Amino acid sequence: MPVYEFHCSACDATFDHMTTIAARDQAVTCPQCGSKKTGRKLSTVMVGAGKPTPGGLGGGHVHSGGCGCGKPHGSCRMN
Repeated sequence: MPVYEFHCSACDATFDHMTTIAARDQAVTCPQCGSKKTGRKLSTVMVGAGKPTPGGLGGGHVHSGGCGCGKPHGSCRMN
């Protein structure tokens, strides 16, 4: 079941909610204030896993200057 990000216009809270694709646009109760004045936010998502493909596309690895691998930018071959 997918997790969607919602925003409450009553208290300005942002929260995640797990729901079915069919019910994703239905009103969700804000866990912070209890309001039903909520809406689904547009969230970015990255799908992928495994080794990088030739040309640096795919693989599910986004290099933002420090991937946590301990190597200098550009040397981990994951960017």
